[in-house]
Amino acid sequence: MYYPRLIEREIELKLKTSGAVVVAGPKFCGKTTTCMLYQKSFVKLNTKQAITMARLNPKAMLQGETPRLIDEWQKAPDIWNHIKDDLDFNYVFGKYILTGSSTPADKTEVHHSGAGRIAPVMMRPMSLWESKESKGTISLEDLFNGGINFPWDMNQDFTLEEVAHLLCRGGWPISVLAQKDIAIEITKNYWNSLFVFEDQENERFRNKKPEVLKMILRSYARHISTEASISTIIADVRQTNERTMDPKTFDDYIEALKDLYILEDMRAWNPNIRSKTTIRSTPTRHFVDTSIACRALGVMPEDLLNDLESFGLFFEDMAVRDLKVYAGVLGGEVFHYRDKSGLECDAVVHMDNGQWGAIEIKLGGEDLIEVGATSLKKLKAKIEGNSDEKAPSFLMVLTAVGSAYRREDGVYVAPINLLKP
Repeated sequence: MYYPRLIEREIELKLKTSGAVVVAGPKFCGKTTTCMLYQKSFVKLNTKQAITMARLNPKAMLQGETPRLIDEWQKAPDIWNHIKDDLDFNYVFGKYILTGSSTPADKTEVHHSGAGRIAPVMMRPMSLWESKESKGTISLEDLFNGGINFPWDMNQDFTLEEVAHLLCRGGWPISVLAQKDIAIEITKNYWNSLFVFEDQENERFRNKKPEVLKMILRSYARHISTEASISTIIADVRQTNERTMDPKTFDDYIEALKDLYILEDMRAWNPNIRSKTTIRSTPTRHFVDTSIACRALGVMPEDLLNDLESFGLFFEDMAVRDLKVYAGVLGGEVFHYRDKSGLECDAVVHMDNGQWGAIEIKLGGEDLIEVGATSLKKLKAKIEGNSDEKAPSFLMVLTAVGSAYRREDGVYVAPINLLKP
């Protein structure tokens, strides 16, 4: 069974407007399955023989009916250069599709950026709309257009127990399609496969110690959805594991985790504020999928239900994943905001046309919703009074559970299981 992916429309657009499309993302997020919808010939670099042949004669990998899909292209990175040269000589839209679950072993082998010829697309694990666990009655696009279709919905059939399960299961297609009672076990298998590097042709990953990667991920998970500094995370690794960890080694391992598309920090939003307000630039620590953080700490649904503070931080991570998927489809990006006064906003969705919407992410409940709404209104007032930015298109508290409605002050309250692009 195949569940349609939102990234499909972006792939289709890039194929019509670029010579090649490179679809990157973590292992098992569905890149190859989705890209197979568009190919007329393909080659998979998934065996030692195929990789060896591709490295010996990368130009031969380009031979075939187009669009030509080359799966895990980074295992023979010179393919990139031959595609660029081929498109220089005979530019045709939609000629090649590349997929990759890590960056090349030696980035110096990729001699050209591919700008103007090879268009990048980031594919993440499935959002709740894609996994059919969101009703989609609240549209992010509609909110940018005035929210005229925003519903009033009691939404009583979605519980914190279900949210906890979704956090631990993740958005991996193979887990999504599995029966609920075994889905988390399948995600555990995925977690274990992340650190099997014995047959990894990439020496940069093969030399990494799995136990150190897990240590770092555990520390990252303990600081999920926060602006913890790198020095704080290194100190946590040292203290928790009673071992040394110098910054250079840490940076090397972090780079590997980001090259494998496991970690995905969220950048700070930097509006041009005409005041003495200092905007903090530290990114918020996030995972490409919250289930990885759950597995790093051995967290199960019942653990989240017994620790609502941690539950809130883990839920924020999943909400950011979905917002990034939805915003990407609409041509936007997701940032966070915090200034030296302590005013912060969990997510700012900023569109290419300058529109933006501010979102606070909460588990639910009147008290937390009120806290989120108050913070959003303060941010709105600060931006409108001290910046050239447009007024926000909307203010929204995104919740794990509860009703959907528009407050008297204009702030929207939206449960995540009703949201779509």
